[in-house]
Amino acid sequence: MNPALDELTLTGLRATAFHGVFDHERRDGQIFVVDATVYLDLSPASLSDELNRTVHYGELAEQIVAAVEGDPVDLIETVAERVAAIVLAYEAAVSTKITIHKPSAPITVPFADVSVTITRHRAAPGHPAGFSADPQRLS
Repeated sequence: MNPALDELTLTGLRATAFHGVFDHERRDGQIFVVDATVYLDLSPASLSDELNRTVHYGELAEQIVAAVEGDPVDLIETVAERVAAIVLAYEAAVSTKITIHKPSAPITVPFADVSVTITRHRAAPGHPAGFSADPQRLS
């Protein structure tokens, strides 16, 4: 990550949702755990002491949980993209690292956790590369 950027991190957000490829996952649901790191410049907020110059982490936490609890999908990769789009909708967010944990995944051997981690960056204006934060595409 860019060393000039600061980090805002939410760890261990819990949501009950119905994601998965198996019928019992869609029927019974399970707990998903989200870790989200937002990379941004915190100096405008710290120098002005104004909340609107940063990312309101309380609101972000609620939005992330709502996104995870939204419409069921087969893959936690899709859930991670949905959450990344929520984060990058914040003007101050430059990039984000999202981890979705599925601690009750249907695996037949003993395990502690299954997770996917993605890193997404805001696309530069007029630049086709990068990630375009389009939450509708992921609903």
